[in-house]
Amino acid sequence: MNTIKPIYISAFALLVLAGCGTTKQVINTKGLIDITAPLNVKKKAVLSENELKRWSHLDIVNDTIPGMSVDRAYTELLKDKIGVPVIVGIVDSGVDIEHEDLKNVLWTNIKEIARNGIDDDKNGYIDDIHGWNFLGDVTKENLEYERIIKDKSLTDDATYQAAKSLNDKKVAEATAGKSQLEQMLVAVNDADVILVKHLAKPVYTAEDVNSITSADADIQKSKMIMQQMLSYGLPVDGLKEAIEKDLTGFVALSSGENLKTDYRKVLGDNPNDITDTKYGNNNVIGPDKKEALHGTHVAGIVSQARNNNLGGDGVANNVKILTVRAVPDGDEYDKDIALGIRYAVDNGAKVINGSFGKAFSPHKQWVYDAIKYAEKKDVLFVHAAGNDAKDIDYADNFPTDSDDKKMEFAENVITIGALNFEYGDKVVARFSNIGQINVDVFAPGVQIYATTPENTYQFLAGTSMAAPNVAGVAALIRSYYPKLSAKQVKSILMESGVAITTDVIVGGKESDVRSFSTLSKSGKIVNAYNALIMAEKMSKK
Repeated sequence: MNTIKPIYISAFALLVLAGCGTTKQVINTKGLIDITAPLNVKKKAVLSENELKRWSHLDIVNDTIPGMSVDRAYTELLKDKIGVPVIVGIVDSGVDIEHEDLKNVLWTNIKEIARNGIDDDKNGYIDDIHGWNFLGDVTKENLEYERIIKDKSLTDDATYQAAKSLNDKKVAEATAGKSQLEQMLVAVNDADVILVKHLAKPVYTAEDVNSITSADADIQKSKMIMQQMLSYGLPVDGLKEAIEKDLTGFVALSSGENLKTDYRKVLGDNPNDITDTKYGNNNVIGPDKKEALHGTHVAGIVSQARNNNLGGDGVANNVKILTVRAVPDGDEYDKDIALGIRYAVDNGAKVINGSFGKAFSPHKQWVYDAIKYAEKKDVLFVHAAGNDAKDIDYADNFPTDSDDKKMEFAENVITIGALNFEYGDKVVARFSNIGQINVDVFAPGVQIYATTPENTYQFLAGTSMAAPNVAGVAALIRSYYPKLSAKQVKSILMESGVAITTDVIVGGKESDVRSFSTLSKSGKIVNAYNALIMAEKMSKK
């Protein structure tokens, strides 16, 4: 599954159809709060929906929830401080810049005169007021391995054969998965009808389902199905839509339709020519606002307005969101990502969030060069580790900062795995990629509540959600301690995190239990409170 997508349904088809231990708080020699906590006892109380809405902001000591201590940082460390504005680039599917909770935190290009049809700042992008849309009117795209199969000249024979092998495997899985998804859709529809009648309400929440007590076998079965489905962060209507979308994809795969369409043709550029840059438009939402769900959610995690009684709260105040639309429903093109990173850098971004990724990258050097350009300009690139429950010390997940998976070619990239809200042996999100070398740190990525198009809010899950949580903390550091470099901010995020040394379940498989310390380079989870304390000390050196 491509990192751009929230955790949808197909990965869990077979699964569905078939309090905290004591903590000790010590001030260590660095002046940080050092927390050690056994993870063998669950938090006693089930989190309410309101608690879930801000669990990622809560404190691991005070709340026994593996959040980032954001609220505590604001209350205890930032209440009397004044920061500077920080531009955060959101390279994603587009952002609903008209959203009630985002419209006041947008970056505006003051060098450009709106709607005059002239490239006033002479950067090659006409009327780029709030960013740039490198996809034009494209929403759907092939996956990279499909593009490689369609054009063998893109890469070497070994990569072509790997792509072909993957396609053959996907076709076989789609043929089998099609019937499973059809069964799932029937099961969800049937369960929904039963629960709507039982609860006497047309729209219900996970909290409503959890509260059901009945001896009726059909109600019990329906409760079990919907508990499992709702646990992945989508409302009932969204679940049905996601299943139908995955089903459509399986049909396309099994029939070979996935290899027949050239989605890029309408854009008019040559995606294999990095010098062909005059394409796209300034509509950073995209042609269909609903398709901007992912990017809108990511932007909200970073910066939706705090304490305004709308939706949730963003991690960072004093942020301006610069939108780069470069990630379609499918795999992103290397060219769009490379140019998008450069665009964000050139327009003042100090943090760039990249909640995307793919297994093949025929023009990866273009992206590597863009990352190094960002490093030269002192910009931190925060990247999602991926949602395939794989070890990316071995499996490919592009872009990366290590072409050989060992030696980093840049010091400004931080790769993020995803945490679950359960503080116990299930603290690692079942879908999260891991890697003791190539994942740097973990952050909240399950049931994250943030902005979605047309003034709505949703829970979504994925390393796509974990990355902007970290980008938000990075923006906080860069706002209140602007003299610290991107390299220093990365170091702070990793070193100041809370270490978990106990064993956890990996990939949702209870048979796969490992020490959390082996799943990332730092062995830690991001903590804003600690990060700001360390930033304060580092800024005085």
